[in-house]
Amino acid sequence: MTSAKARVLGAGYRALVRPLLFRSYSGDPEKVHEAMIATLATYSVHPRARAALRLLTATRSQAITVAGVRFPGRVGLAAGMDKDGTAVLAWQALGFSFAEVGTVTAQAQPGNPKPRVFRLRSSRALINRMGFNNAGAAAIARELALRGVYRGNRAAGIPIGISIGKTKVVPVQDAVEDYLASFRLVAPHADYLAVNVSSPNTPGLRTLQDGGALGELLAALTREATLRAGNAEAPLPIWVKIAPDLTGGQIDEVLGACSAAGVSGVIATNTTLSRDGLASKDRPLAVQDGGLSGAPLTARARQVVDYVTRHTDLPVMGVGGIMTADDALALLDAGASLVQLYTGFIYSGPALTASIERALAARSAGR
Repeated sequence: MTSAKARVLGAGYRALVRPLLFRSYSGDPEKVHEAMIATLATYSVHPRARAALRLLTATRSQAITVAGVRFPGRVGLAAGMDKDGTAVLAWQALGFSFAEVGTVTAQAQPGNPKPRVFRLRSSRALINRMGFNNAGAAAIARELALRGVYRGNRAAGIPIGISIGKTKVVPVQDAVEDYLASFRLVAPHADYLAVNVSSPNTPGLRTLQDGGALGELLAALTREATLRAGNAEAPLPIWVKIAPDLTGGQIDEVLGACSAAGVSGVIATNTTLSRDGLASKDRPLAVQDGGLSGAPLTARARQVVDYVTRHTDLPVMGVGGIMTADDALALLDAGASLVQLYTGFIYSGPALTASIERALAARSAGR
């Protein structure tokens, strides 16, 4: 995508598309989200629709292999956007080089009571307390199978990761079997698996980041991946998603468990419980429970990525507060191999993905 085309796309999104989306459904962010995913799911099954969309968003990217997976570029979609994988065929056409669907749980669950998503426009942020609402691991496996998405076949045009989390009604002490149940259902359809132990919206989930509990969980998952692979292929890569609210010592515990279990990488970070950095207009919303994402998380995400990459050789996906191309470059400079977008994509649209790839290309060319 040329810089002029990217500017037009970005300006059009900010001036026309975003205001329309934000006003739709009486301004209810969750209903807007659901309508957008439903629309993408409907039209993305048609190759001509995907091709037309790709004409608007296509940009050159540089391929990279991380944890045995060949990514056509460094910019991916974070988990939470496409919870049930219904829009999985759309994300390449919107400019992403990989997409992470989910978070999915072994049992279907409705999530937390509504309302549970809040826009903080002046802060370019969101607060959500969704609570892993999803149709369940079996349902997402069916959705991906229906679209022909299996590990390594690139039916979606890009690698697809699947994020798994703990079912809310399952006690923390039974979490290992719960995660394994999800793993067994979705593994055939994933190019990598993300283990979400860091959402603030499922009671007790973040306790699984403690070294002992995390070590047990990751050992079970990596063992399952090895058994499933046999001699036919490499085990499914497993990544661990951590919270931005961990101390250095807690991150060290997580990294120790990751290294001991032989996981493939770390995703840093999830949403934060902190309310630092909010604009004054948004302070009344600070009382809402849930995880904060967007611009207020930019600096902290960079700090965590920097810390993780200095304390482990595992590759890192950087996510959190990427609102501009410079934010993405800063995470890559801090040591991330890949980056993921969520809130920045909502506020800036596909032009953000294109601007990051263009900045990477310009840097590579020495300009």
